[in-house]
Amino acid sequence: MSSHRFRRAGTLLAAVALVAAALSGCAASGNRVAAGDDGGTPVPGGTLRFAVLDAPANLDPHSGSSYPESLITSNTADKLTYQNPETGAIEPWLARSWEIDPTLKQFTFELRDDVTFNDGSKFDATSVKENFDLLGRGNKELGVVPVTAYWVGYVNTEVVDEYTAKVIFDRPSAGFLQALSHYFSGIVGHSTLQLPKEQRALAQNIVTTGPFTVSEHIYQQRTVLKKRPGYNWAPASRKHNGEAYLDTVEIAVIPEAGVRTGALRSGQVDAILDVNNTDEAPLANEGYRIVPQLIPGRDIALDLKTDLFPTNELAVRQAIKLGWNRDALAKTVLTPSYALSSSVVSKRVPGYTDFSAQLKQDRARAEQILDDAGWRKGDDGIRVKDGKRLELQFLGINNLVNNKPAYELIQQDLRKIGIDLRLNVLPIPDYTAAATQQQKWNVQAFNTSRGDIAVLEQTYSPQYNNAAKLAPDNPAHARAIEVLSALSGTLDRDARAKAADVAQRFLLEEQVLTVPVYNPAQVTAAAPTVHGVGYEAQSRNVFYDTWIEQG
Repeated sequence: MSSHRFRRAGTLLAAVALVAAALSGCAASGNRVAAGDDGGTPVPGGTLRFAVLDAPANLDPHSGSSYPESLITSNTADKLTYQNPETGAIEPWLARSWEIDPTLKQFTFELRDDVTFNDGSKFDATSVKENFDLLGRGNKELGVVPVTAYWVGYVNTEVVDEYTAKVIFDRPSAGFLQALSHYFSGIVGHSTLQLPKEQRALAQNIVTTGPFTVSEHIYQQRTVLKKRPGYNWAPASRKHNGEAYLDTVEIAVIPEAGVRTGALRSGQVDAILDVNNTDEAPLANEGYRIVPQLIPGRDIALDLKTDLFPTNELAVRQAIKLGWNRDALAKTVLTPSYALSSSVVSKRVPGYTDFSAQLKQDRARAEQILDDAGWRKGDDGIRVKDGKRLELQFLGINNLVNNKPAYELIQQDLRKIGIDLRLNVLPIPDYTAAATQQQKWNVQAFNTSRGDIAVLEQTYSPQYNNAAKLAPDNPAHARAIEVLSALSGTLDRDARAKAADVAQRFLLEEQVLTVPVYNPAQVTAAAPTVHGVGYEAQSRNVFYDTWIEQG
């Protein structure tokens, strides 16, 4: 075992220096307002009325994946580790300390002994084993699938003693401590873990250790969070310890951006998420707090499918990268709360490399590449080769205010070089259903929230999600596994940074498997009476430090 053991949240694990590297130094300035930074002495009590765009359906911390779902579970379920949103450091939470063996295959956690679930049961090493066995293996009888993106290679969790648990993998897992801080890794109680998947998603069945519990959930209308009495085990770097300040958080679903803004201005709600771009400046001028935070992880990107014509051609993928105007996107679509992509990962991810010089429009070069590949413009301006049009089926989500206008801009620019991009930008439920259709979509656009460079392995490796659909007979298949697996093979800062650079070059230059568009952000607008608006590291709103003026 490694001798790296730490017992206080203010201390960093030397072995995870890369994960703990300061994010604030590489994030766009102004994209984080820490809870409490807006001044004043916190006052306990009161109800925060908070409006969101999308309706949360699944409240199970292990499988609720949409933003509103993970927002709620980030407030109800604690994790073993905590990723500090200011610094990126991995800090203790339900785990007081940990040891890592030199192979990065075994992680031993010393747990807090003072934590309880909201049903009164005790949190201990058995709780960890029950959670991790389901996360790592799933359970067919219960209909629970493993969370493969973070748990590939999971073997077992051993209960060493009442408050010590050892997690074992069959391969190195350098990103595991960060993965444990992720919203998918929230710890739930024994009674919840015994239920079938559908029942685990229901509010009345969710047993957790967090500072809030769900007291009411009406799908497509509202979700109510209640402060949990006696909560006293927040990470040490939070602004306070003990119970949350707010008594209640009422989360309302208001799909229309203009209606959300109107509800804020009229006083029907105290804060809103998913602020429309055109409303940011006016609301700020009116005295509302605008609190953005860039989302770390894999940016909104066009993933190009290599198993389907014509994106199976490198020339087509190169032309897509070069064929649209990023400056126009920045000027006409994005606000300063967001950032143009300069790599496939956010600047907030340790290991990020700046590819902004390569991610620029070059229409002449794009057209020459297509000409050389035998694509000729037809009478309607769309290129044709061997009787087939250069037509791409595009699938995207409309869950972020910038997505559709950004995709429409790209569509217009690509048409000028002879590429017909057929947009299908859908709400989350429709997108999820459409994404299951095999060999239909040439381009799929979404982002992945995770403040660790291993996000590239989980997204693009053929051993994981294989977003580019690399087939075994594709020469890039083996290369992708080699390059991307290196991200999980070391915790040495310099070695991992080198592996990160190689991985980004493989995706963006060598194979052009993805074309990044912009770094999304979560943008909250709050009334002047609302203080301590903040986010966790993956940019989900957390209400633990939030308070509201009374009277």
